[in-house]
Amino acid sequence: MSSMDKRGQDFERKFALDEEQKFKAMNRRNKLLGLWAAEKLGKAGADADAYAKEVVAADFDEAGDDDVLRKVLADLTAKGVAITDAELRSKMDSLIAEAVAQVKAGV
Repeated sequence: MSSMDKRGQDFERKFALDEEQKFKAMNRRNKLLGLWAAEKLGKAGADADAYAKEVVAADFDEAGDDDVLRKVLADLTAKGVAITDAELRSKMDSLIAEAVAQVKAGV
């Protein structure tokens, strides 16, 4: 195997690992967002966990964050929780940093 082949394989492995970490972090962020929103909705325990799973599942509707944002925003608004699109996006941004740290720590 040439050094170029090995270098290419190493790059592919690194890319695959990075993508896996990114996927895990986004799922973790969505779970954290779901738990945060569940609290705002008055849910606790198993109900909060079930809601967080719904938020994670909502991310598979389409590419990007808009599907998650729409779900959580609609649910909060339906319960009378006053929150704007921008506030929710800000919360999502803050939670991604926490999620990345948790995934890197293996939590």
